[in-house]
Amino acid sequence: MPEKVSLYLVPTPIGNLEDITLRALKVLNEVDVILAEDTRTSGKLLKHHSITKPLQSYHIFNEHKTAEKLVERMANGEVFALISDAGTPAISDPGFLLVREALKSGLAVNCLPGATAFVPALVNSGLPSDKFVFEGFLPHKKGRQTRMKLLAEETRTIVLYESPHRLVKSLEQLKEFLGDRQVSVSRELTKMFEETVRGTMTEVIGHFTEKGVKGEFVVVIEGRD
Repeated sequence: MPEKVSLYLVPTPIGNLEDITLRALKVLNEVDVILAEDTRTSGKLLKHHSITKPLQSYHIFNEHKTAEKLVERMANGEVFALISDAGTPAISDPGFLLVREALKSGLAVNCLPGATAFVPALVNSGLPSDKFVFEGFLPHKKGRQTRMKLLAEETRTIVLYESPHRLVKSLEQLKEFLGDRQVSVSRELTKMFEETVRGTMTEVIGHFTEKGVKGEFVVVIEGRD
């Protein structure tokens, strides 16, 4: 008999609500409780697919406090699914602590394959994708310059996430430390206003300075020669 799974990590669409697997829908319909980063955002997805399981909030601000209690409930037989607002849980989103605590308690954890924003952005960039490094979000303050200096020496393609209000500033800083490399910036992937802008750092900075910055961004940068 297969081992009973106590925690499922279930990827959710990064934009288009139809981008979810049949297996993900099956799991979400069968678990006892769904843990969601933002219950309002996830509620729309679940309603769209007629899933009525109980939703419980699980986000970065309560992750430390709730992980131990949730693992205790799993040990008592409850089965949970963890979803994030978009994409795969624990990829620049809450989830790592819960997975670690569940495994430490001898519970089975299963991660389903599915949507994540950096893969289509990387493949669509035109930059080498056979070897790459995923950095998630750069540090906002402490360690930011140190990180950029390290990335300046990276020979693999570099993939970052960035928020709209930091995008242009981050690109300017990356240009300062890495030089005027080729870059591809994707925004609003799978959504109505999806866009990918490719060119040198200077060209892409100019585009977003002129056009404005809206949406969620994946930045893909050419590695050092």
